Amino acid sequence: MPKACDLKRGSIVSIDGAPHAVESLKISSPTARGSSSLYHFRLRNLSTKNKLDKHCKGDEMFVDCQFQRKPIQFSYTHGDVHTFMDLEDYSEIAFNAEDIQEELQYITEEMDGINALISDGKVFGIELPPVAELQISQCDPSMRGASATARTKPATMSTGLIVQVPEYLAPEEIIRVDTRTGDFLGRA
Repeated sequence: MPKACDLKRGSIVSIDGAPHAVESLKISSPTARGSSSLYHFRLRNLSTKNKLDKHCKGDEMFVDCQFQRKPIQFSYTHGDVHTFMDLEDYSEIAFNAEDIQEELQYITEEMDGINALISDGKVFGIELPPVAELQISQCDPSMRGASATARTKPATMSTGLIVQVPEYLAPEEIIRVDTRTGDFLGRA
């Protein structure tokens, strides 16, 4: 059973018997002596997709939720249904667009490291690798003499995701993006 201080973004715990994934985490330290840090979690119910905000101390225990992770690869899209191939037995796993809306912004055709989260024979969602390589499809022109420490500009990726990138980048370049935060990490 993990403690609140052990959880991180992407951790999966059981609350009231339903699996919840940690979407964001903030830690606040009270100024009074003897006070312990407070953890503010935003969790998403994997079954109903509802959000839950929870505040607790670092030593509060959570019930661990056991999931099987199966490697999958994106295959094709037909309407609002996105189909992935199980890389172990080559079966197909289909998701509605609304179920994986956040993850779709990072998925490209030949992306490796995607896992399906399965519990009791039911697929609850997908888990992305920590870093995705995406191509810039549209952004303002690069500025002559712009340095790596200069200001940033918004850039639209080929998947539709908008990322703040340094001014020296131009369309068609491939960059690395953190899938947990959506932040620019560097050129690929």
